[in-house]
Amino acid sequence: MHQAEAQGGLKLVAIGGGTGLSTLLSGLKRMVGAQDGAGAWLESLAAIVTVSDDGGSSGRLREELQMLPPGDIRNCMVALSEDSTLISRLFRYRFRGTGELGGHSFGNLFLAALTEVTGDFVEAVRLSSEVLASKGRIYPATINDVRLVAELQDGTIVRGETQITASRAPIRRLRLEPEQCLPLPEALAAIRGADVITVGPGSLYTSILPPLLVARVAQAIDQAQATKIFICNLMTQPGETDGYTARQHLEAVKRYAPEIHFDYTIVNNRPVNEEQAALYAADGAFQIGMHDHLLEKAFGSETKIIRADLLDEGEKVRHNPEKLARVVVACAIQARMSKRTGHTEAIAAEQH
Repeated sequence: MHQAEAQGGLKLVAIGGGTGLSTLLSGLKRMVGAQDGAGAWLESLAAIVTVSDDGGSSGRLREELQMLPPGDIRNCMVALSEDSTLISRLFRYRFRGTGELGGHSFGNLFLAALTEVTGDFVEAVRLSSEVLASKGRIYPATINDVRLVAELQDGTIVRGETQITASRAPIRRLRLEPEQCLPLPEALAAIRGADVITVGPGSLYTSILPPLLVARVAQAIDQAQATKIFICNLMTQPGETDGYTARQHLEAVKRYAPEIHFDYTIVNNRPVNEEQAALYAADGAFQIGMHDHLLEKAFGSETKIIRADLLDEGEKVRHNPEKLARVVVACAIQARMSKRTGHTEAIAAEQH
Protein backbone atom coordinates (compact mmCIF):
# COMPACT_ATOMS: atom_id res chain seq x y z
CA MET A 1 0.00 0.00 0.00
CA HIS A 2 1.20 3.48 -0.77
CA GLN A 3 1.38 5.93 2.11
CA ALA A 4 -0.46 8.63 0.19
CA GLU A 5 -3.38 6.31 -0.41
CA ALA A 6 -3.77 5.62 3.30
CA GLN A 7 -3.77 9.25 4.38
CA GLY A 8 -6.89 10.84 5.77
CA GLY A 9 -7.80 8.08 8.18
CA LEU A 10 -10.72 5.69 8.09
CA LYS A 11 -13.88 5.77 10.19
CA LEU A 12 -14.60 2.16 11.14
CA VAL A 13 -17.75 0.69 12.71
CA ALA A 14 -17.61 -2.90 14.02
CA ILE A 15 -20.86 -4.79 14.64
CA GLY A 16 -21.35 -7.93 16.72
CA GLY A 17 -20.68 -9.13 20.24
CA GLY A 18 -18.98 -11.72 22.40
CA THR A 19 -15.31 -12.65 22.32
CA GLY A 20 -15.09 -12.14 18.55
CA LEU A 21 -15.93 -8.44 18.58
CA SER A 22 -13.69 -7.62 21.56
CA THR A 23 -10.80 -9.51 19.89
CA LEU A 24 -11.20 -7.47 16.71
CA LEU A 25 -11.42 -4.19 18.65
CA SER A 26 -8.27 -4.95 20.64
CA GLY A 27 -6.36 -5.21 17.37
CA LEU A 28 -7.98 -2.20 15.70
CA LYS A 29 -7.39 0.15 18.66
CA ARG A 30 -3.64 0.12 17.94
CA MET A 31 -4.41 1.62 14.52
CA VAL A 32 -6.40 4.59 15.80
CA GLY A 33 -4.25 7.60 14.94
CA ALA A 34 -1.29 5.29 14.21
CA GLN A 35 1.68 6.92 12.53
CA ASP A 36 3.86 4.00 11.57
CA GLY A 37 4.72 4.75 7.96
CA ALA A 38 1.25 4.04 6.60
CA GLY A 39 -0.41 7.22 7.83
CA ALA A 40 -3.32 7.48 10.29
CA TRP A 41 -5.04 4.24 9.37
CA LEU A 42 -8.08 4.73 11.61
CA GLU A 43 -9.42 8.19 12.33
CA SER A 44 -12.18 6.81 14.55
CA LEU A 45 -13.49 3.50 15.82
CA ALA A 46 -16.99 2.58 17.01
CA ALA A 47 -18.68 -0.65 18.05
CA ILE A 48 -22.37 -1.54 17.90
CA VAL A 49 -22.83 -4.33 20.40
CA THR A 50 -25.50 -6.98 20.90
CA VAL A 51 -27.52 -6.68 24.15
CA SER A 52 -29.43 -9.97 24.22
CA ASP A 53 -27.28 -11.80 26.80
CA ASP A 54 -29.29 -13.30 29.66
CA GLY A 55 -26.75 -15.53 31.39
CA GLY A 56 -24.12 -15.22 34.13
CA SER A 57 -23.42 -11.88 35.78
CA SER A 58 -25.12 -9.95 32.96
CA GLY A 59 -28.29 -12.01 33.26
CA ARG A 60 -28.44 -11.58 37.03
CA LEU A 61 -28.05 -7.79 36.81
CA ARG A 62 -30.58 -7.66 34.00
CA GLU A 63 -33.19 -9.43 36.11
CA GLU A 64 -32.44 -7.70 39.42
CA LEU A 65 -32.04 -4.13 38.14
CA GLN A 66 -34.04 -4.21 34.88
CA MET A 67 -31.03 -2.89 32.98
CA LEU A 68 -29.46 -3.87 29.67
CA PRO A 69 -26.94 -6.71 30.01
CA PRO A 70 -23.50 -5.10 30.43
CA GLY A 71 -21.18 -8.05 29.73
CA ASP A 72 -20.46 -7.74 26.01
CA ILE A 73 -20.26 -3.96 26.27
CA ARG A 74 -17.83 -4.22 29.21
CA ASN A 75 -15.64 -6.58 27.19
CA CYS A 76 -15.56 -4.10 24.31
CA MET A 77 -14.68 -1.19 26.62
CA VAL A 78 -11.82 -3.20 28.11
CA ALA A 79 -10.67 -4.24 24.61
CA LEU A 80 -10.47 -0.58 23.59
CA SER A 81 -8.58 0.50 26.73
CA GLU A 82 -4.88 0.32 27.57
CA ASP A 83 -4.34 -3.30 28.61
CA SER A 84 -1.83 -2.56 31.34
CA THR A 85 -3.78 0.06 33.30
CA LEU A 86 -5.06 -0.74 36.77
CA ILE A 87 -8.61 0.34 35.90
CA SER A 88 -8.63 -2.02 32.91
CA ARG A 89 -7.56 -4.89 35.18
CA LEU A 90 -10.27 -3.89 37.65
CA PHE A 91 -12.95 -4.00 34.96
CA ARG A 92 -11.86 -7.54 34.07
CA TYR A 93 -11.87 -8.70 37.71
CA ARG A 94 -14.52 -11.30 38.62
CA PHE A 95 -15.47 -11.88 42.26
CA ARG A 96 -14.94 -15.37 43.64
CA GLY A 97 -17.06 -17.39 46.03
CA THR A 98 -20.68 -18.46 46.11
CA GLY A 99 -22.19 -15.42 47.81
CA GLU A 100 -24.21 -12.66 46.17
CA LEU A 101 -21.07 -11.11 44.68
CA GLY A 102 -19.70 -14.44 43.45
CA GLY A 103 -19.38 -14.57 39.67
CA HIS A 104 -20.04 -10.86 39.17
CA SER A 105 -17.57 -8.83 37.15
CA PHE A 106 -16.40 -5.55 38.68
CA GLY A 107 -16.92 -3.88 35.30
CA ASN A 108 -20.52 -5.07 35.16
CA LEU A 109 -21.19 -3.75 38.67
CA PHE A 110 -19.52 -0.42 37.80
CA LEU A 111 -21.77 -0.05 34.75
CA ALA A 112 -24.81 -1.01 36.82
CA ALA A 113 -23.97 1.57 39.52
CA LEU A 114 -23.29 4.31 36.96
CA THR A 115 -26.57 3.52 35.21
CA GLU A 116 -28.40 3.95 38.52
CA VAL A 117 -26.56 7.24 39.22
CA THR A 118 -27.11 8.76 35.76
CA GLY A 119 -30.44 7.10 35.01
CA ASP A 120 -29.17 6.36 31.50
CA PHE A 121 -27.36 3.19 30.41
CA VAL A 122 -25.98 4.81 27.25
CA GLU A 123 -24.52 7.69 29.27
CA ALA A 124 -23.07 5.16 31.74
CA VAL A 125 -21.33 3.41 28.85
CA ARG A 126 -19.94 6.72 27.55
CA LEU A 127 -18.65 7.78 30.97
CA SER A 128 -17.16 4.35 31.68
CA SER A 129 -15.35 4.48 28.34
CA GLU A 130 -13.89 7.84 29.37
CA VAL A 131 -12.70 6.37 32.68
CA LEU A 132 -11.01 3.56 30.75
CA ALA A 133 -9.62 5.99 28.15
CA SER A 134 -11.14 3.75 25.49
CA LYS A 135 -10.01 4.41 21.92
CA GLY A 136 -13.48 4.38 20.46
CA ARG A 137 -17.21 4.78 21.01
CA ILE A 138 -19.47 1.91 22.07
CA TYR A 139 -23.20 1.78 21.39
CA PRO A 140 -25.68 -0.89 22.48
CA ALA A 141 -27.48 -2.23 19.40
CA THR A 142 -30.77 -1.11 21.00
CA ILE A 143 -31.85 0.31 24.34
CA ASN A 144 -35.01 -1.82 24.33
CA ASP A 145 -35.20 -4.82 26.64
CA VAL A 146 -34.86 -7.47 23.92
CA ARG A 147 -34.81 -11.24 24.14
CA LEU A 148 -33.72 -13.71 21.50
CA VAL A 149 -36.39 -16.17 20.37
CA ALA A 150 -35.51 -19.19 18.24
CA GLU A 151 -37.76 -21.60 16.44
CA LEU A 152 -35.88 -24.89 16.25
CA GLN A 153 -36.08 -27.31 13.33
CA ASP A 154 -38.52 -29.51 15.26
CA GLY A 155 -40.85 -26.55 15.80
CA THR A 156 -39.94 -25.96 19.45
CA ILE A 157 -39.81 -22.29 20.51
CA VAL A 158 -36.88 -21.41 22.77
CA ARG A 159 -36.52 -18.01 24.47
CA GLY A 160 -33.30 -16.47 25.71
CA GLU A 161 -29.71 -16.64 24.53
CA THR A 162 -28.67 -19.11 27.24
CA GLN A 163 -31.48 -21.56 26.45
CA ILE A 164 -30.90 -21.28 22.69
CA THR A 165 -27.23 -22.17 23.08
CA ALA A 166 -28.01 -24.93 25.57
CA SER A 167 -30.62 -26.52 23.29
CA ARG A 168 -27.89 -27.72 20.88
CA ALA A 169 -30.51 -28.07 18.16
CA PRO A 170 -30.59 -26.64 14.61
CA ILE A 171 -32.28 -23.24 14.38
CA ARG A 172 -34.97 -22.70 11.76
CA ARG A 173 -35.71 -19.05 12.51
CA LEU A 174 -34.39 -16.38 14.85
CA ARG A 175 -36.13 -13.18 15.93
CA LEU A 176 -36.02 -10.51 18.59
CA GLU A 177 -38.80 -9.98 21.09
CA PRO A 178 -40.16 -7.34 20.75
CA GLU A 179 -39.45 -7.37 17.01
CA GLN A 180 -39.91 -3.59 16.63
CA CYS A 181 -36.98 -2.56 18.82
CA LEU A 182 -35.19 0.59 17.72
CA PRO A 183 -31.49 1.47 17.43
CA LEU A 184 -29.80 4.49 18.94
CA PRO A 185 -29.78 7.49 16.59
CA GLU A 186 -26.06 7.86 17.38
CA ALA A 187 -25.44 4.29 16.21
CA LEU A 188 -27.26 4.93 12.92
CA ALA A 189 -25.26 8.14 12.48
CA ALA A 190 -22.01 6.21 13.02
CA ILE A 191 -23.06 3.68 10.36
CA ARG A 192 -23.99 6.41 7.89
CA GLY A 193 -20.65 8.20 8.41
CA ALA A 194 -18.44 5.11 8.30
CA ASP A 195 -15.77 4.38 5.71
CA VAL A 196 -15.63 0.73 6.81
CA ILE A 197 -18.25 -1.51 8.45
CA THR A 198 -17.35 -4.97 9.76
CA VAL A 199 -19.76 -7.73 10.78
CA GLY A 200 -18.32 -10.59 12.89
CA PRO A 201 -16.59 -12.62 14.07
CA GLY A 202 -18.68 -14.07 16.90
CA SER A 203 -21.43 -16.56 17.67
CA LEU A 204 -23.60 -16.47 14.55
CA TYR A 205 -27.05 -16.63 16.14
CA THR A 206 -26.34 -14.98 19.49
CA SER A 207 -23.76 -12.28 18.66
CA ILE A 208 -23.68 -11.47 14.94
CA LEU A 209 -27.34 -11.66 13.89
CA PRO A 210 -29.06 -9.91 16.85
CA PRO A 211 -27.76 -6.38 16.04
CA LEU A 212 -28.74 -6.88 12.39
CA LEU A 213 -32.30 -7.77 13.46
CA VAL A 214 -32.77 -4.41 15.19
CA ALA A 215 -35.06 -2.26 13.05
CA ARG A 216 -33.30 -0.02 10.46
CA VAL A 217 -29.77 -1.31 11.20
CA ALA A 218 -29.41 -3.56 8.13
CA GLN A 219 -31.05 -0.88 5.99
CA ALA A 220 -28.60 1.74 7.30
CA ILE A 221 -25.65 -0.55 6.54
CA ASP A 222 -26.97 -1.10 3.01
CA GLN A 223 -27.36 2.63 2.40
CA ALA A 224 -23.95 3.56 3.84
CA GLN A 225 -21.19 4.32 1.36
CA ALA A 226 -18.75 2.30 3.48
CA THR A 227 -16.73 -0.74 2.48
CA LYS A 228 -18.55 -3.68 4.10
CA ILE A 229 -16.59 -6.64 5.42
CA PHE A 230 -17.84 -9.97 6.80
CA ILE A 231 -15.39 -11.80 9.07
CA CYS A 232 -16.00 -15.54 9.24
CA ASN A 233 -15.59 -17.55 12.42
CA LEU A 234 -12.73 -20.00 12.94
CA MET A 235 -14.73 -22.94 14.33
CA THR A 236 -18.30 -24.19 14.33
CA GLN A 237 -20.16 -23.63 17.58
CA PRO A 238 -21.89 -26.61 19.19
CA GLY A 239 -25.59 -25.94 19.55
CA GLU A 240 -25.60 -23.07 17.06
CA THR A 241 -23.71 -23.85 13.87
CA ASP A 242 -23.08 -27.60 13.89
CA GLY A 243 -21.83 -28.65 10.46
CA TYR A 244 -21.84 -25.09 9.08
CA THR A 245 -19.33 -24.17 6.39
CA ALA A 246 -18.04 -20.65 5.75
CA ARG A 247 -20.56 -20.44 2.92
CA GLN A 248 -23.43 -21.33 5.27
CA HIS A 249 -22.34 -18.66 7.77
CA LEU A 250 -22.51 -16.02 5.05
CA GLU A 251 -25.78 -17.43 3.69
CA ALA A 252 -27.34 -17.17 7.16
CA VAL A 253 -26.40 -13.49 7.41
CA LYS A 254 -27.75 -12.85 3.91
CA ARG A 255 -30.98 -14.64 4.84
CA TYR A 256 -31.66 -12.32 7.78
CA ALA A 257 -30.17 -9.16 6.24
CA PRO A 258 -30.50 -9.65 2.45
CA GLU A 259 -30.03 -5.95 1.77
CA ILE A 260 -26.39 -5.97 2.95
CA HIS A 261 -23.80 -6.45 0.21
CA PHE A 262 -20.37 -7.40 1.56
CA ASP A 263 -17.44 -6.14 -0.48
CA TYR A 264 -15.07 -8.55 1.28
CA THR A 265 -15.36 -11.79 3.22
CA ILE A 266 -12.34 -12.67 5.38
CA VAL A 267 -11.64 -16.34 6.08
CA ASN A 268 -8.76 -17.96 7.98
CA ASN A 269 -6.57 -20.28 5.89
CA ARG A 270 -4.22 -21.70 8.54
CA PRO A 271 -5.14 -25.13 9.95
CA VAL A 272 -5.35 -25.59 13.70
CA ASN A 273 -2.88 -28.10 15.12
CA GLU A 274 -3.82 -31.74 15.73
CA GLU A 275 -4.10 -31.26 19.49
CA GLN A 276 -6.52 -28.34 19.08
CA ALA A 277 -8.54 -30.19 16.45
CA ALA A 278 -8.96 -33.20 18.77
CA LEU A 279 -9.81 -31.04 21.79
CA TYR A 280 -12.49 -29.08 19.93
CA ALA A 281 -13.85 -32.17 18.13
CA ALA A 282 -14.50 -33.76 21.53
CA ASP A 283 -16.95 -30.89 22.16
CA GLY A 284 -18.41 -31.11 18.65
CA ALA A 285 -16.61 -28.09 17.15
CA PHE A 286 -14.74 -28.20 13.84
CA GLN A 287 -12.65 -25.78 11.81
CA ILE A 288 -14.38 -23.57 9.24
CA GLY A 289 -13.29 -22.45 5.80
CA MET A 290 -10.21 -24.57 5.17
CA HIS A 291 -11.69 -26.60 2.30
CA ASP A 292 -14.84 -24.63 1.64
CA HIS A 293 -14.24 -23.66 -1.98
CA LEU A 294 -18.00 -23.47 -2.48
CA LEU A 295 -17.68 -20.04 -0.87
CA GLU A 296 -15.93 -18.72 -3.98
CA LYS A 297 -18.36 -20.52 -6.28
CA ALA A 298 -21.43 -19.26 -4.45
CA PHE A 299 -20.34 -15.69 -3.72
CA GLY A 300 -17.27 -15.02 -5.87
CA SER A 301 -19.05 -12.42 -7.99
CA GLU A 302 -20.71 -10.75 -4.97
CA THR A 303 -17.90 -10.53 -2.43
CA LYS A 304 -14.11 -10.76 -2.71
CA ILE A 305 -12.92 -13.71 -0.61
CA ILE A 306 -9.76 -12.92 1.37
CA ARG A 307 -8.04 -15.95 2.86
CA ALA A 308 -5.32 -15.21 5.41
CA ASP A 309 -3.47 -16.68 8.40
CA LEU A 310 -5.52 -15.24 11.24
CA LEU A 311 -4.78 -17.70 14.06
CA ASP A 312 -3.44 -16.66 17.43
CA GLU A 313 -0.89 -18.76 19.28
CA GLY A 314 -2.08 -20.62 22.37
CA GLU A 315 -4.24 -23.56 23.37
CA LYS A 316 -7.56 -21.93 22.50
CA VAL A 317 -8.45 -21.32 18.86
CA ARG A 318 -8.76 -17.55 18.62
CA HIS A 319 -8.26 -14.84 16.03
CA ASN A 320 -4.98 -12.99 16.47
CA PRO A 321 -6.12 -9.38 17.05
CA GLU A 322 -3.23 -7.74 15.17
CA LYS A 323 -3.36 -10.12 12.18
CA LEU A 324 -7.11 -9.68 11.82
CA ALA A 325 -6.95 -5.90 12.19
CA ARG A 326 -4.22 -5.66 9.53
CA VAL A 327 -6.26 -7.65 7.01
CA VAL A 328 -9.41 -5.60 7.72
CA VAL A 329 -7.57 -2.33 7.21
CA ALA A 330 -5.79 -3.69 4.12
CA CYS A 331 -9.20 -4.49 2.60
CA ALA A 332 -10.45 -0.99 3.43
CA ILE A 333 -7.41 0.69 1.90
CA GLN A 334 -7.62 -1.54 -1.17
CA ALA A 335 -11.27 -0.52 -1.61
CA ARG A 336 -10.33 3.15 -1.26
CA MET A 337 -7.58 2.77 -3.86
CA SER A 338 -9.79 0.88 -6.33
CA LYS A 339 -12.43 3.63 -6.11
CA ARG A 340 -9.77 6.21 -6.94
CA THR A 341 -7.95 4.29 -9.67
CA GLY A 342 -10.76 2.15 -11.03
CA HIS A 343 -8.89 -1.14 -10.60
CA THR A 344 -8.36 -3.64 -7.80
CA GLU A 345 -4.90 -4.30 -6.38
CA ALA A 346 -4.16 -7.62 -4.65
CA ILE A 347 -3.93 -7.49 -0.88
CA ALA A 348 -0.32 -7.88 0.11
CA ALA A 349 1.48 -10.09 2.64
CA GLU A 350 -1.40 -10.05 5.13
CA GLN A 351 -3.24 -12.45 2.84
CA HIS A 352 -0.61 -15.19 3.15
